[in-house]
Amino acid sequence: MRAHPAIKAFMCGSLSGTCSTLLFQPLDLDIGPTDHPAVDRVGMVTVLLSVVRTEKLPGLWKGVSPSFVRTIPGVGIYFSTYYSLKQHFFQDRSPGALGAVLLGGGARTVAGVFMLPVTVIKTRFECGRYSYSSVVGALRSVCQTEGTAALFSGLTATLLRDVPFSGIYVMFYSQTKASLPKGKISASPSAPLANFSCGILAGVLASLVTQPADMVKTHVQKYSWSFIIFSRSALSFWENGLQGYFRGAVPRALRRTMMAAMAWTVYEQMMAHIGLKS
Repeated sequence: MRAHPAIKAFMCGSLSGTCSTLLFQPLDLDIGPTDHPAVDRVGMVTVLLSVVRTEKLPGLWKGVSPSFVRTIPGVGIYFSTYYSLKQHFFQDRSPGALGAVLLGGGARTVAGVFMLPVTVIKTRFECGRYSYSSVVGALRSVCQTEGTAALFSGLTATLLRDVPFSGIYVMFYSQTKASLPKGKISASPSAPLANFSCGILAGVLASLVTQPADMVKTHVQKYSWSFIIFSRSALSFWENGLQGYFRGAVPRALRRTMMAAMAWTVYEQMMAHIGLKS
């Protein structure tokens, strides 16, 4: 019995998410705003070196288990939804800029809603503010003390960040790929490198646009009181201006860009290998 193309797209997406997470997990560190202003100013390299000194090299992959739990099904759902939407609305033609934005945003909305509880648990497990012994323990504690609604904290901020990011990313990615010489690149051994380069460019632009919403979303998932969230966001703007919302932009943009570029590259190569048009 042959698998449905959407299932194949899910499997390709899940494997691409696994590869990108394993490679770039060391960049998935909480380097954003904290309770200590001095800590806010440390750079990505400083944090990485500090982790290596205190927890050795394996410490860079702390939290990889919840990352896998999130990305393997999450990226699979994203690409499966993207493939289904594209086949339904753009089966006989390539989407334009607006169509690419809607495809990317629609796929991210579906995946984001399904995977938000995992993202919340992962954020709390890694931030060090809570004494969770395991991912399952974190899930149990949140449900018992705050209710299941807390698992969807930050839904609006998450969608406001991820949906525009995905839409902008897919738009730049598809438009950049369309500008390449047709036939020569896609059929050559350099196709993965070309796809990855297009992904890097798209990821940088999309990350810069959505960074302020990313900072607010992280606060929402760490803190349960809306007053604290508002106060910290306002304080960040008051003390640092717009720069306060871009604190931690480099590591976040780097991680998101590299992971998205790698995921799309692996996904498209696998889809081509099994004979499906991505």
